[in-house]
Amino acid sequence: MTTLFTLQIHYEQDVVQARQRTRELAEQLGFDGQDQVRLATAVSEIARNAFQYAQGGRVQFDLEESSQSLLIQVQDQGGGIPHLSDVLAGGYQSSTGMGLGIVGTRRLMDSFEIESSEQGTTVRIGKALPKRWRSLSERESPLFTDSQLQQIGEAVLGRSPQNPYDEIQRQNQELLRAMAELRKREEELTYLNRELEDTNRGVIALYAELDEKASSLQQANELKTRFLSNMSHEFRTPLNSILSLSRMLLARIDGELSLEQEKQVTFIQKAADGLSELVNDLLDLAKVEAGKTEVHPSSFAVSDLFATLRGMLRPLLVQGSSVSLVFDEPDELPSLYSDESKIAQILRNFISNALKFTERGEVRVTAEHVGQMIRLSVSDTGIGIAADDQERVFEDFMQIESHLQKQVKGTGLGLPLSRKLAELMGGSVAVQSEPGQGSTFSVCIPIVYPKAADLPDSLQPITALNLARLPILAIEDHTETLFIYEKHLQASRYQLIATRTLAQARQALQQLQPAAIVLDILLEGQNGWTFLRELKSDETTRNIPVLVITVVDNEKQAIALGADGFLIKPVEQLPLLTKLNTLIGQGNTQKLLLIDDDPAWRYVVKQLLTGISLQVLEAERGQEGLVMAENEQPTAILLDLEMPELSGFAALEQLRHNPITQSIPVIIYSSTQLDLETQSRLAQQGVAILSKEKTSQAEAVSHLRAALAKAGLVLGA
Repeated sequence: MTTLFTLQIHYEQDVVQARQRTRELAEQLGFDGQDQVRLATAVSEIARNAFQYAQGGRVQFDLEESSQSLLIQVQDQGGGIPHLSDVLAGGYQSSTGMGLGIVGTRRLMDSFEIESSEQGTTVRIGKALPKRWRSLSERESPLFTDSQLQQIGEAVLGRSPQNPYDEIQRQNQELLRAMAELRKREEELTYLNRELEDTNRGVIALYAELDEKASSLQQANELKTRFLSNMSHEFRTPLNSILSLSRMLLARIDGELSLEQEKQVTFIQKAADGLSELVNDLLDLAKVEAGKTEVHPSSFAVSDLFATLRGMLRPLLVQGSSVSLVFDEPDELPSLYSDESKIAQILRNFISNALKFTERGEVRVTAEHVGQMIRLSVSDTGIGIAADDQERVFEDFMQIESHLQKQVKGTGLGLPLSRKLAELMGGSVAVQSEPGQGSTFSVCIPIVYPKAADLPDSLQPITALNLARLPILAIEDHTETLFIYEKHLQASRYQLIATRTLAQARQALQQLQPAAIVLDILLEGQNGWTFLRELKSDETTRNIPVLVITVVDNEKQAIALGADGFLIKPVEQLPLLTKLNTLIGQGNTQKLLLIDDDPAWRYVVKQLLTGISLQVLEAERGQEGLVMAENEQPTAILLDLEMPELSGFAALEQLRHNPITQSIPVIIYSSTQLDLETQSRLAQQGVAILSKEKTSQAEAVSHLRAALAKAGLVLGA
């Protein structure tokens, strides 16, 4: 910051001089005529305020290198501005004028700050320097040399002040020029309005013609869809009859067939099968285009879908074929809440095509978690598709020429139908292929069907509360995000209470006291910031930790309004659990109770927990552990199942039936292989089941830390 010069305001002519000096300085700095007038007018208004209301003041002119701006500060020692907020809002009218000087100045300047108190008022205004100075500063440093600043100051202060009447005359001339400019712009605007009216008339006529053509196309499309739908239904009855009669003949129900007759009937059956496939695809396509296809979402595991498809499609492999069909087992994927039958239909189309156009190698089906979507892919080592044809394969009835095309039969509707079904469920399909190398067809499906009318049962606003788990109130208008939260908190010490609106959240808060609140700020049609302030100003809710999770990085604003934590979407399971554990367990000593009769294993566990801030309690017998759990109230319990006298099964049962210990999270350790029924029964009573037979220390540490996070312990870095 470099101060150029200052002016004192003692008399009315000083106000005129301040205006003159400002314009002259702006001229020296290369501002154009309009900006010279803006600066002079702004300084004149603020300096006049200082003279009228504070009997004087001081005007200081500075150059700021960092912002490349001319900064002007007008300071007085009057009694301050009592109605400053009204003045800045433009709603105050002074007794000596219109009360618009400050508001007008703020509009004229690039920057404006005002501070007012009983000790006086300070107004700081700024204007960015002309572009030529800013472009020079990119090549040279500093912006101005000392000699340049001295020349500018001498040029301004060296001029003798003009007669006030001359200044008024000049001000009037500036006003007349401004009015002439406004008049010229008004005439240009009138001309443009006329041009726009003529253009609008043309656009209206064009839209009318387009609407007429669109209506005709829609009618033609509806007729086509109706025709396909009706004809498909009409074809089905005779086709089913042909297929049934063919099967009866081939089954020799009414007697033997000659070899020639069997060959003829087989040809008839194959032709009917192909025609039936075409009719089914046409009917499905017509229903989708007509908007009559409904999505029936339900919750299902991808692994179960793969198991069903594996059994259904394995017969498509020719005996002795050099092509293998491989399903990669999905690893820790969340369940899908979508239409399982339609997703299976898409994958069947992908797999069927892959098997048709793969002569040797494999067809591999995989699944992966991508953000809030699940991507299901079918990769083959077949003939591949040229780049120019990769979009064409999704056109109706399109079949790409190849040496295998004549050997396999198809309708050319499977892929177009798959794309339409995926879009119907809020997803998309894609293909990656290289001729001679193979192809990968994939479909991305939202974890939760976006247009679901009802939430899954587990995401209803208020479900039956489990007293052994702490309620977490989530306020989120995206169903798929709630579904992910529910999966993240599954098998942890927390229970999700899902709400999609602020009204539902307020209703839930009247019925329960959550351990924490997870809040999305960007709620459609609702103000999350207002609700956050409401939570922190209400005595009944101000002590509930609030974790803001949103897509915009506005952590500072969230913390300033009272949020206790902040995360950016998408959020993974461990960061979410860690943040909740930290907020809920603040100020509490972390205790972990080990109930295990093997001292060597207790030592191993303590070594695995090195670096985590917690107090480890040990019990050699089940009964001793029960007493210690009731007296010490640990944060979590690590329980061995195989113990003398009182087994881990019996100890767990007593922990869950004791009101004092029923809410303590229990991590179960076992050295034996448990059957599925036992695992299912134990999973309902503990947060995790860990095996003592881990292959490596790293794996053991990883599983143990994940289980401790689910149990509510803060693990640190």
